[in-house]
Amino acid sequence: MADTNLPNKNNPDKNLADKTKETAALYFKGVEGEKPFELWRAFDRDLARDMSLYITGTIYSRNKIPHTTRQLVTVAVLTVLDKPDELKLHIEAALNVGCNPREISEVMFQTSVYGGVPAMNTGLKVLKSALEQKGLWPLD
Repeated sequence: MADTNLPNKNNPDKNLADKTKETAALYFKGVEGEKPFELWRAFDRDLARDMSLYITGTIYSRNKIPHTTRQLVTVAVLTVLDKPDELKLHIEAALNVGCNPREISEVMFQTSVYGGVPAMNTGLKVLKSALEQKGLWPLD
């Protein structure tokens, strides 16, 4: 099996573009609402492509840690930073890659120590809303 992290000598951008598409499909399949890439593309198509290739194709596709861990870290950071729009997107991505709602809420509870209870509360509200939207609320 070929190493997908190695560039294609005939077209080095092809593997990166393929990894970007695969990772975006894994993370963001079924995510509703405007995705950041769509917003970026509305302003600058070339820059949007470059940002997507870097963020999704280079960073998110790395196999150094599991996708579940990567998304739980992302949820934690976005909770502490109190960024509910991005948090909703990454809660959905976390569910898509196999995180369960209890893991996500536990990560949010952990962030209260460092980011404060108000940021955690905002995160939990976003999580509850996302779970309601997916028919996963209330939790058992």
